[in-house]
This record gives sequence, C-alpha cells and structure tokens, in this order.
Amino acid sequence: MVWVSGHKLASAVSNAGGLGLIGAGSMYPDVLREHIRKCKKATIKPFGVNIPLFYPDLEEILDIILDEGVKIVFTSAGNPKLHTKRLKDNGVCVAHVVSSVKFARKAQESGVDAIVAEGFEAGGHNGREETTTFTLIPMVRREIEVPLLAAGGIASGRGMLAAMALGADGIQVGSRFVASTESSAHANFKEKVLMTQDGDTHLTLKELTPVRLIKNSFYKKVQELYDKNASKEELSALLGRARAKLGMFEGDLEEGELEIGQIAGLIDAIKPAGEIVSDLMKEFKEAQSQLCSIPGF
Repeated sequence: MVWVSGHKLASAVSNAGGLGLIGAGSMYPDVLREHIRKCKKATIKPFGVNIPLFYPDLEEILDIILDEGVKIVFTSAGNPKLHTKRLKDNGVCVAHVVSSVKFARKAQESGVDAIVAEGFEAGGHNGREETTTFTLIPMVRREIEVPLLAAGGIASGRGMLAAMALGADGIQVGSRFVASTESSAHANFKEKVLMTQDGDTHLTLKELTPVRLIKNSFYKKVQELYDKNASKEELSALLGRARAKLGMFEGDLEEGELEIGQIAGLIDAIKPAGEIVSDLMKEFKEAQSQLCSIPGF
C-alpha cells in the first residue's frame, strides 16, 4: 500500500470498524510522524502502521512509532526477530506478514502476536514461491497457534468467508482500498485499477524484490530484458528509483510501476472506505446466511 494508505485512508477504515493501517514504506520519517499525528486527530479508534523491515531509516521509524504511542504495528519484508521484542516491551501489538509456512513458523518463534499469510494473488511485493491464498492459509493454520489473518485476493465478503472457512481468524485487504475516495493514489491509477481484468497483472522482478504489476510500457521493458537474459544489475538499472511513486502517486500509467492484486478484476467502482467496509460485512453475512440454508450446513 505504498503511496496509497496515508492518514485519510487509515482513519476512514478505523472509523468504519476496520483496522486502518498507515503504509510507512513510501514515507520519510518526518512524513510518517505527520501522518500518525493526523490519524490520531481523525479517529479515536485503533489504527496501526505497516513497516517494511528493509526500510533504510528503520531505527528512526521505530523511535517515532514508540514516541507517538502507536500500539499496533504490522511488519513485513524482513526478519521480525530483530525488532519484535523491543516493540512488545513497549506495549505494541505486532503482526508480521509472510508468504510461506517456513516464515510463518519463524515469525511465531520470534514472538509476534499475529501472522498475516499473504498469497500469490496479492498486489505489490510478494512471495517468490507463488503459493496461492487458497492453499497457503490452511497450511499455515496447521502450523501456528497465534491468530492468523489472510491476505491476497480478498476484496469481498464472500472472499472473507472463504478465508475464514480455510482457518483464518480475519483478513487483511489492500487492493480494494486503492480504489477508495480516501486513497492517496493518483486518480489515473484508480481508474486504471477499475479497467484491470484477469490476466492483466503479473508477478515479476523476482531477482530484486518480487512485485505484481499491471502490464504497461514499463512492464514490457522488463519482459524484454528477461527475453535477453538480462543480469540483476540491468534489471535494477531499468527499475531505477521511485518507479512506484511515478505510477501510483504521480499517475504515469506507461512508465510508472503500477502495483495491484489479481483481485482488481473484481473492482468496478471508487467508493468511500467506510462504504467498502460496510459492503464487505454485508456480503459476508449474506454469504454466511446462504451457506447456512444449504442442507447439511
């Protein structure tokens, strides 16, 4: 949710009854502090911050989170063992995002309070194993005892019910909130998400950091390099810096990096975040009721 989930989206989700998360991955430390303070003014409900653990200013980010009294942190893209104890010793509830059973076990051993198991369908940076949510959730559930949240390819109440039937205690939703009124994504990107259909995204750049992208001119250049058996250095040179910002925040639909999940094919309207949460819960209850009406359930 880099360049997408700032204080406006996080507070709107929390006010609607979800747990809003500020995406720190695209924020300098002083910017994150500003978003945390604005979020505290916009909601009295709990909210959290997602921190990629490869963040170059990680220590400063952690200091800000503790200084500002944030009580919920979701960590990703790194080893949670290095920082979980410090966060928990300061009263912070920690969840860690994983893409495999192996890393789910390691996260539980590190002492996290919950695990987010994210399948191959997810947008943005993803696991190299290409394990789908439908198979990942029950395998992780079998191996861990802490609460489990499902992520990747979930944007509806029916998806939430399916995830919980597979063993999840709750869900994490990203892509659906990209196309929300409060999302800080550029209007061009939001409209592009609405036009995206099945088959329009692809997980690529595994040699660097795996990322699911909408197929555009930049994506085609990446594939051309692969066709030439390009080196990791050549791929890195093409990617350069701020590609995600260029596409998702500044709205360059051709040369920017456009990160979104496969579930984009199900997204057909830009709505307020509160309405999205309400729709999820309404559809969840309707689907649950329909299943209960089937003989044998």
